[in-house]
Amino acid sequence: MSTLTQLADAVFKGDFLGVKDITQQLIEGGTDPIEIINQGLIEGMNIVAPKFKSGEMFVPEVMMSARAMHTGMEMVKPLIADQDVPSKGTIIIGTVAGDLHDIGKNLVVMILGSAGFKVVDLGVDVPAAKFIDAVKEHNPQVLGMSALLTTTMPMMQNTINALQEAGLRDTVKIIVGGAPVSQDFADKIGADGFAADAMAAKEICEKYVN
Repeated sequence: MSTLTQLADAVFKGDFLGVKDITQQLIEGGTDPIEIINQGLIEGMNIVAPKFKSGEMFVPEVMMSARAMHTGMEMVKPLIADQDVPSKGTIIIGTVAGDLHDIGKNLVVMILGSAGFKVVDLGVDVPAAKFIDAVKEHNPQVLGMSALLTTTMPMMQNTINALQEAGLRDTVKIIVGGAPVSQDFADKIGADGFAADAMAAKEICEKYVN
């Protein structure tokens, strides 16, 4: 097993210390940092994705893997400060106004980040105006909105309407998700996609960015 494969395996297993040790070995051995990211760290998350989708892995395990991956990323980042890390695209994400739930959103942020996207996380209780400012500033390909309460779901419609009024609606694909959200609701409010979970969000984002 190559050292990069060992790194991918450690990420998959959520082995923080293993990721730290192997990443350090690779850095000291002169391995290209971009190779460490793509063939080690991100490759580990590529093993996680189908296992989560098929029900072989659960949210806590996926979060362990994602955090292990980020441990390695923090070590490699200083080495590539002068290089452009290839990014698949920019995604803005936030939980809508009035809603303070963030576990599902945080998992989506981790999964998208580990898949090579630049993710701008606006946090929770995000008003329409803040989504609009972020779209203007970051020019994303995709905007993701999360709602975990039926009472805050209408805020998704408000944000889409506000983007329309600002003349920005056609510049970005909008995906929505959260426990009470459905494909029917997404269609009704004029969103481009509905993600039932973090892996679905990743697949939809890859489709829209490509």
